[in-house]
This record gives sequence, structure tokens and C-alpha cells, in this order.
Amino acid sequence: MQKVIYQGRKIKVAIDESVGKDGTLIKRDMILHPGAVVILPIVDEEHVCLLRNYRFVIGETLWEIPAGTLEPNEPIEVAAERELQEETGYRAKKWTYRGYFYASPGVLDEKLHLFFAEELTKGLAKPEADEQLEPVIVPIKTAMEMILNGSIKDAKTVSALLLWDHYRKA
Repeated sequence: MQKVIYQGRKIKVAIDESVGKDGTLIKRDMILHPGAVVILPIVDEEHVCLLRNYRFVIGETLWEIPAGTLEPNEPIEVAAERELQEETGYRAKKWTYRGYFYASPGVLDEKLHLFFAEELTKGLAKPEADEQLEPVIVPIKTAMEMILNGSIKDAKTVSALLLWDHYRKA
């Protein structure tokens, strides 16, 4: 049984209670999230667009790919187009959906839907008021080195770049 103990703008915090095989009461803390899209903007065969993104929760600026929370009943394709344009200014002619993954399934149910965005047209970025974003064009080779040297610490970005590198070599 889930009991929501907090509801915020984007998340709910719940406590789940169940009974284990031995009859022991098990309590688990859960963060319930509506899901998100993550987009790897592919500028050309050798370059991607990453964001330098200040993250208040950890007090650090991270290298990330564009991403955003789904609005109620919003199709993932619509959310991906919206987030790409808001955060980078780009529009894409070609979209490839690569499935979804979980960021931290021990406590968080958020599904991260991954898209590759290609054939980009540049426009003006319109980040939300609380976002401190800087789009940067990065050679894919450099991005891969940034994963290995620890400069890219964001799991969704590591996953997307490794998948792109795999598919482009296949």
C-alpha cells in the first residue's frame, strides 16, 4: 500500500508498506515522478550539443544533454521537441526513439525516454526562469573522453553518448 506524504510541483514522495515472505512489515521510501524525455542533439557526424547546466540540488555545474519532465498527458515526442528547442534553440527534422531507462530505481520511478535528434536547425533557446544553461558544441571524441576522465558525471548523458557511439559505429 502506498501513502503519499508529500506532493510537490513535479514529484510525490510516498511510503510503500508491504509484508515480506516471513511476515515482516517492509517500508520503502519512494519518489514518484511523471517521467521525462532526454535528447541527444547530433549536430553532425562528429559533433553533439551538450549543456553546461547548474544543478542547485548538488551545487555543481554539470555537462548534460537536454531533458525535461513530461506534462500531464503529454506525448513523449511533443515533450522532446519542446525541450530541445527550449534548452538549445535547435529544431530537428529527424528523431529516433531509443527506448527508456531508469535513473535510480531503488527510490525513484522516473522513466527517462531517450531520443536522438538529427538534421538540426538553429534557433533561439528559451530556458525556463530557474534554468542556468549554456549549450556547447562538443566533438563526439571529446565527449567520450569526458566520460572516461570523469568530466561528465550525469548518468543520462553518459548513457546517451555511449549508445550514440555504439549505433554510429554499427
